[in-house]
Order: sequence, then C-alpha cells, then structure tokens
Amino acid sequence: MRVLIVGGYGVFGGRLARLLADEPRLTLLLAGRSEVKARALCEAIDSPATLAPWRFDRDGDLGAQLAAAAPDLVVDASGPFQTYGERPWKLVEACIARAIPYLDLADGSDFVEGISLYDKAARDADIFVISGTSTCPAITAAAVRRLTEGWRAVHAIAAGIAPTPWAGVGESVIRAIAAYAGKPVRLVRKRKAATAPGLVDTRRYVIAPPGCPPLRSAHFSLVDTPELRVLPPLWPELRDLWMGASPTPEILHRMLNGMAWLVLKGALRSLSPFAPLFHVSAKYLRWGEHRGGMFVEVVGLDGQGQAARRSWHLIAEGGDGPFIPSMAAEALIRRTLDGHRPGPGARPCTDDLELADFERAFAGKAIVTGVRDG
Repeated sequence: MRVLIVGGYGVFGGRLARLLADEPRLTLLLAGRSEVKARALCEAIDSPATLAPWRFDRDGDLGAQLAAAAPDLVVDASGPFQTYGERPWKLVEACIARAIPYLDLADGSDFVEGISLYDKAARDADIFVISGTSTCPAITAAAVRRLTEGWRAVHAIAAGIAPTPWAGVGESVIRAIAAYAGKPVRLVRKRKAATAPGLVDTRRYVIAPPGCPPLRSAHFSLVDTPELRVLPPLWPELRDLWMGASPTPEILHRMLNGMAWLVLKGALRSLSPFAPLFHVSAKYLRWGEHRGGMFVEVVGLDGQGQAARRSWHLIAEGGDGPFIPSMAAEALIRRTLDGHRPGPGARPCTDDLELADFERAFAGKAIVTGVRDG
C-alpha cells in the first residue's frame, strides 16, 4: 500500500510516519515542498516500512503530481486548514477525480463540516474521503458513544485537551488558533445554536483516570474544533456543547486569554500577526510536568430515564501524548491494510472508529484511560 503523506515531515505527518514505520506492507511517501527535509526524516526513521522523500506542492498541478506519485491513499497532514483559500478542498477534488482514497488531519470546523459536500462524488468514485481523522472529532465522538451506550438521551457534552508543555505544537496550529481568538465560535448553549468568544470563554477541570495520579486542575479555554459542528446532528437532544484546550504554562495561557479579550473588545483586530511570536514562545518558554491529558464528559438520561453523568479520562506520560492526534489516521490505515476498508463516501471522522481502535493504538505506550461515573 503506497501512502502519500502531504506534510509528511511536519509535526503531525512526521508522527504519523513514525507510528506506521513498523508496517512492512507500507510505502510511505513523505511529501512537501522541501525534498531535503523529507529526505532527512526518512533517513532518521529506521523501519520495516519503505520510506521515501517526495516533492509535492499543494498549490501546483495536483493532477500531474498525483499521477507521478501513484498513491493508493493520500493523507493531508499539512494545514492550517482554516487558511486554504477560495478552493479549500482542491486536493480532495483531485483525489476524487483519480479515484484515490483520502484522509486528512484537519482541525478546521468549516473544512471538516464541508467535506460532506463531496459525498456523492466520492460514492460515485467508490472511494472513502474522511476528514478530521485526528483527536478532534474522532476520539471525542468515539468516547461519547462508549460513555452513553444504552442511554435514552445525551443532553450535554464537554471535552478538553491539555497537552504537555513539551508537545511541540506546529506553527500551523498556532496560526489557526490565533485567527479565531476573541472572535465568535459556534457552539450549542441552552438548546440553541449560539456563539462564544474563542479563548475568552473558560472553565477548570481535573483529568483523573481511576487508579492514576491526576493532572493538576487545568484552565481550559474555548477552542473552535470540528466537534462543535459535526456532533449536534449525531445527538439531536443536545442542550450544551463545549470544547476546550489547556495550553501550558498557565501564565502564558492567561496572557493569551487577555489578548483574546482585547480582540473581543476591538482593541486588537486579530492575533494572527502574533502567531510567529507565539510559536517561538511555545518552543522556549515551557516548564512543568511532562504529562498531558484529555477528558470527555457527558450528561443525559440513562437507560432507565434517570439523570446521569459520566466522563472519560486520558493521561499520557512523557513524549507519547503528542502522537495521539495522528493515531486516528494510523488506525484507519491499519484497518484498511487488514481488509477493513472504510465504506465509500465523504464524511467527517465521527463513525469510522470506535474507542477500541484507539485503545489498541495506546497499547505499548505510557497512556492510561478510564471512566468515572457521577
């Protein structure tokens, strides 16, 4: 199986390559504008899989480049998907035109929600086109399903990610967050579609899988993730839906909150010009525990119609946590290799994986999960 990973030497594409490197049935083309960077990563990974550098320009002639690469699957791990311009899905269109299956690690709400526009075309081509094969929304949706098995209704979903300060966030992610800081983010509140200011709306939460030392109480800020768009149709009884992130150290996080508040009040137009500074700060101004985590909490009616609350918790130790955003794509590729190919059509990654798929990916890593009732 020949997989073209666009952005293959970037933060998430490189981690996906490392996760799949033990699979001898794979040829991974690590693609991007710099063949030098791609070659350096290929040489750094010693693995049974075949790794090859590949020059690929998303702004070039996509048809000719795909024909030259001849992949069995394309994975877009580049981004930021929020800034893909007037034709954000042009790589998707090029893959469908050549009947090449497609995955991406998109975190842009508009991008992931809009992928369904290509459902008929993907079905006609008999291929799968799946967007958001990452922590958000793939793990969140799978956790909600596990937590609410047998329930009559799901009324509220809240989730948050607390990365280790040593995670090494890419500049594309920071640019995406800076673009919506202080600006309206769509969510569900009091049974209605509503908005709240990104990185201004906050709450605290303790991530604590049973039997594992918890993370310290974390300060979470509202972020614009695909769940806010793609989960409400799956659980139409939803009254509240909130997604947060807790970047650390907290003092820098609160400074970011303050700057987002200035955008909200009109004192700053946008935080986008500060994205390069934020990226440098995230590289060098970091301290604290080398642990990260995630939670998903649901409220609703259980099988007996009684009010219920459950939560799923994850803690990752050391350098294992930063691999989690690439594990959904890893799981889908491994399932495809084993003959469990996703069905045709274009859709967000909300139903193609279950929590058990991620638990298999977590095995062998310092990742602990657990469920709490009440």
